[in-house]
Amino acid sequence: MDKTKAIKRAGIVVDVLMYLILLVQLLYVFTGNIVHEVMGIGYFICLTVHLVIKRRHLPGLMRVGKKSAPIRLADISSVLLILLSAVMMLSSMGVSRTLFPWFRYAGNVDLHKYLAAAILTAAVFHGGMHGFIRTKKKKCAAVLTALGCIASAAAGLAMVPYLNRHFRIVRIDYREAVTGEKIEWKGSKPLVVYFTRIGNTDFEDDIDAVSGASLLLADGELMGTNQLLADMVCDAIDCDVKAITVTGEKYPSSYSKTVSVAGEELRSELRPAIETIDIKGYDSVILIYPLWWGTVPMPVANFLESSDFSGKELYLIATQGSSGYGSSVSDIGNMAEGADIHKVMSIYCDDVPYSRDRIGDRLRELNG
Repeated sequence: MDKTKAIKRAGIVVDVLMYLILLVQLLYVFTGNIVHEVMGIGYFICLTVHLVIKRRHLPGLMRVGKKSAPIRLADISSVLLILLSAVMMLSSMGVSRTLFPWFRYAGNVDLHKYLAAAILTAAVFHGGMHGFIRTKKKKCAAVLTALGCIASAAAGLAMVPYLNRHFRIVRIDYREAVTGEKIEWKGSKPLVVYFTRIGNTDFEDDIDAVSGASLLLADGELMGTNQLLADMVCDAIDCDVKAITVTGEKYPSSYSKTVSVAGEELRSELRPAIETIDIKGYDSVILIYPLWWGTVPMPVANFLESSDFSGKELYLIATQGSSGYGSSVSDIGNMAEGADIHKVMSIYCDDVPYSRDRIGDRLRELNG
């Protein structure tokens, strides 16, 4: 076998490996964080090898000479893939918890997820265009490329969140997750108020209870992620803690049904009855809540509207699957009249068990 053929075959192997790695990366919920990060490095190694093999073609990507539309589109997709991958490399390091915990630039989880979907879609389009150029069956190639791009975008934007909601199982060591450096809080003792599904849901006996972003197993016991965050804050600060608990009908066991009920509550502006929480003796309240439909759950809205926040400091910690704070900060501003509102952090669901130090540092910064 001559050198040219060997290089060509090596290029094909590398390209196939890149596609396989991208697909496996979507199965993060099953592979776990360490495998995900190691395979991410594998993708960038393959990409580097690919660029070395194709280095003679790279200068031609930017040439403006006469090119057919398919070739021009293939060139554009090549440049786009290179640029997206460069940003993705920074983003991957930014959200890393194992291999690059010290790197925090571009550490936005939403950005990371959208980049992954964009790269997979661009890679399928790139491969499809090269197939389109080589084949005589242009219509078939065009249809397959379009369907592949649609499927890739759907996999990145819809399938991954679905898998994360319904198949993710998180097991943690409670003490390891909760304990950390203490914070000397300036001023009177604050009150931590949190809302979580535990205590507000009628779980079935055979529920897949740890599937989803809001639940986990702490030392084998079912626990809400926001309760875990509340315990982290209480470990860091000398404070009191109270849970927002509905007194009427509980939310359904199924996550998807809870989403439907929460959506109806939001549309109807319902305020489920809750146990009374007295905040009169506190100058500061640290509110921990999940994002439901981009804002606070309606039981949390009830708590905010029924309490007098005049002259009080209100610190916000939100948990979410993709949308930062959503509209919750402005909504809370309208509900908790008179409160001086501070954003502590919006925590992506996967990062909750590893947030103790970050929360402590942020609270120290805000209270300094």
